[in-house]
Amino acid sequence: MLVESLIKETVELQGFRVATVEQTGKGLEAELMSDERYVPRCGRCGGRALYRDTRSTRRFRHVPLWGIDVYLIYAPRRVVCKHCGGVHVELLPWVSGKRQFTRALMVALATWARVLTWEQVAGLFHCSWSTVATAVDEAVAYGLAHRDLSEVSHIGIDEISRKRGHVYVTNVYDLNSRRLLWSGEGRTKETLEGFFDWFGEQHTERLEGVCCDMWQPYADVVKARAPKAVLVFDKFHIVQHLTKAVDQVRRDEIREKGQTHKELMTKTRYIWLKNPWNLTDKQRGRLGELEQLNLKINRAYLLKEAFREFWSYSCPGWAIRYLDKWFWWATHSRLQPMRDFAWMLRRHQKDLLNYFKMPISNGIVEGLNNKAKVKSCPIQDEHGARGVSRAR
Repeated sequence: MLVESLIKETVELQGFRVATVEQTGKGLEAELMSDERYVPRCGRCGGRALYRDTRSTRRFRHVPLWGIDVYLIYAPRRVVCKHCGGVHVELLPWVSGKRQFTRALMVALATWARVLTWEQVAGLFHCSWSTVATAVDEAVAYGLAHRDLSEVSHIGIDEISRKRGHVYVTNVYDLNSRRLLWSGEGRTKETLEGFFDWFGEQHTERLEGVCCDMWQPYADVVKARAPKAVLVFDKFHIVQHLTKAVDQVRRDEIREKGQTHKELMTKTRYIWLKNPWNLTDKQRGRLGELEQLNLKINRAYLLKEAFREFWSYSCPGWAIRYLDKWFWWATHSRLQPMRDFAWMLRRHQKDLLNYFKMPISNGIVEGLNNKAKVKSCPIQDEHGARGVSRAR
């Protein structure tokens, strides 16, 4: 296959043709010419236009071929458009606006940027870091403009810490397609209001379920802006609150009983927090020894394991009966962290029980959150939507 044929396969060239391909010190340079069989198109509206004059020659970076840099050389024409009026540069189907790289290279850079750092992608394609950043911006802008939101019926709202400290980013996901819909700085009411402003009333009307943690600003906004949707508190965040309460009991008991007890409890934290089936043989044996000592942490551990049964019910009526029983156990356990957790559930009981009407959770997007924590921070587009990943 000739190099000219390879270029035709990877570049949209309707209305143009490859005149020559030469190898220079910079790589392969393919000179393009207009095809006289086609009328030029206006670069602004895409309509048929009349030729006026020719601008100076431009170079467009293309996808490397076998490690050899490839450039497209073309002198754009200016046309007079009768549809939108005025004189504009003709439509070049292989490039966006005044970019110096082709759409095919943009897609290649943006695709590799999903799995590698931007510095590595820049080295792989022999370009600068800023070129990769521009390609990602371009790809995301295209995706935001062309994505279909009509099928979004269940969304998950979660926040991540973008930097060290309390610098939060609110992410909204489509739970059905497992994709990021929107991202905004902060975790306030105003932040989530920004999502619903962007999402629009028409799409919000189609929402059937919204899953989030028990952060009150989120709950207030969801109930106000999407009253027809079922608000479900995320199961995994609730379990996370429970494990934190158990760990706090362990810490308090160590502090109360002093150094001797601290030595006894050394390297036991994850024994109390892990699921029983994930314990190693050594941890299982250690747990059996500790259960004989009538420790406070053991009572907290038993409450944690007993709460697991709450999620097994399919009927809300039976679930609330069990929750009432567990609430009594926790509030009479003489363990303050467990009492606090129980009262938190009581305050949010109505929305907590919505899980049994619509069993959705944010568990499926935790992997996306982890990726975002490692190598991304949000960038805002012109409409206020955020969804670009920038490598640190």
